[in-house]
Order: sequence, then structure tokens, then C-alpha cells
Amino acid sequence: MNLLNIFLLTVVETIGDFSLKEYANGGDGIYLLNGVIGYMSVVVFLIRSLRGSTVLLVNNQWDGMSSLFESVCAYLFLGERFKHTSQYIGIVFILVGMCLVDGRCSF
Repeated sequence: MNLLNIFLLTVVETIGDFSLKEYANGGDGIYLLNGVIGYMSVVVFLIRSLRGSTVLLVNNQWDGMSSLFESVCAYLFLGERFKHTSQYIGIVFILVGMCLVDGRCSF
């Protein structure tokens, strides 16, 4: 598993998600097209990420990275905020979980 592929997978998923959100809320067809292209790209990077790795590892790394990346983007670009401090602490736990799943961290 290559973390660069997981990162690229996360980026194209985020583009797809944000585009489809815009389309779902009354945006024009270009947002739908961007969303579909984003998710087609997800398939490409998922295949690349799975080469020489396992579904268990790739899925958990992707889920964690996607959650962190999309949360930061939603905070910065969409102005979205959590209502409770404990929700931000949950994001820290996601980061710790990714480190543990990767196997490079040992406590």
C-alpha cells in the first residue's frame, strides 16, 4: 500500500463529494459531471492502492484519511463547524487510529 495513492484516492473522493453536494443543492450539471468523474477516479486509485496490499489495510487508511481530509476541507472551504468540542477530539482519535493501523506506531 502506498500512502500517496491513498491520499490521491481521498482527494478525488473529496472532489466528487463536494461536487455532488453542490449539485444536490441546486447546482448545475457541471457539478454532476465533476462528481461522476471524481468517483470514476476513485475506482482507479482504489485499484492502485490495493496492489500488493489488503482490503483491510487500504479501507481503514482510506476511511481515516478521507475523514480527516474532508473535515479540514469542509471547515476551511465550506465553513462547516461541529457543535461540541468532543467532536474535534474524535478527529484526534481518528488520527491516532490511522497511525496504529499503519503499524509504524507502537505504544
